[in-house]
Amino acid sequence: MQNNTTNQTFDAGQSAATPIISLIIPVYNEIDVLPLLFERVRKVMQQVNLPYEMVMVDDGSKDASSQYLIEQAQNDECVKALILSRNFGKEAALSAGLEHACGEAIIVLDADLQNPPELIPDMLQKWRDGADIVAMKRRSRQGESRAKQLGSYFYYRIMNRITGPMSIPEDTGDFRLMSRRSLDSLNRLPERNRYMKGLFAWVGYPTHVMEYDVADRAAGETKWNYFNLFGLAFEGITSFSIAPLRAMVILGLITALLGGIFGFWIVFKTLAFGNDLDGYPSIIAMITFLGGVQLLSIGVLGEYVGKTYFEAKQRPLFIIQDVVQKIVKKSSNTSATPTKGTPVNVTTD
Repeated sequence: MQNNTTNQTFDAGQSAATPIISLIIPVYNEIDVLPLLFERVRKVMQQVNLPYEMVMVDDGSKDASSQYLIEQAQNDECVKALILSRNFGKEAALSAGLEHACGEAIIVLDADLQNPPELIPDMLQKWRDGADIVAMKRRSRQGESRAKQLGSYFYYRIMNRITGPMSIPEDTGDFRLMSRRSLDSLNRLPERNRYMKGLFAWVGYPTHVMEYDVADRAAGETKWNYFNLFGLAFEGITSFSIAPLRAMVILGLITALLGGIFGFWIVFKTLAFGNDLDGYPSIIAMITFLGGVQLLSIGVLGEYVGKTYFEAKQRPLFIIQDVVQKIVKKSSNTSATPTKGTPVNVTTD
């Protein structure tokens, strides 16, 4: 899976140490929380004391997020800003960041700080102990409505029942650590309809599950309403299982069986008691029920056909407008200024 940009970068000399840790952080309209995010992440990474990079992916923000990320990238060689040409969605933005990660340990964080950066040292320790993937499981879901908690509880358990041998760790999100080999395997998957939680689980590799308490959003408002969450859940089910199609087959068989029984009852009643006119409401009810079943079946089938349609187009998952990164050279006075529409490496001595 490649982006569709033809922009070129240039070699500006010897750069800083190759990062051991890559932090992937998708951003969409998060200007209120970004200063605090950088402050907390930098404080944690100073304690870790290993070369790192922050791959910040701006997913077509409408506020000043992209400009803030560019400024950070121009002034800090540990920050790489990927500016997408428009809003492609979180799954695409996350995929863009994962493709540009250079580290041996890759950690995915949300920009809203509900995934505490202070847990990074513990995640790295599990990685050193041999885990290729450290999945972070929510111990509590404070601040969420009862309906959302119940929906999440049942969703993960239903998913694991219908996806066969693949198992998605329950109550986990995108917050996790991946080893380089597991990320390389993930980046080989070419599909356009991407449900990242499922893809993380699909590649396998030794996984350790750590529990944590979800923090309150540091600033701003969530971008996920119930409609978006339902769409993401349905995307996950249809991306990793054909159970909805089989459910439609079963529903069709049950409907046909009930229709046959009802028809047999009508014939029996007519032969035994004679014909009457008391059938109009039941006919309308049956027609309405059968029409609903047919439309539901066509809708589910259409979802799978639509996925095939988009996969066949082979459009890029995302388009990168700018890549901004400061590269430190040992001996040179060359510098470059970002130009619109061109990935730029800003270099200083």
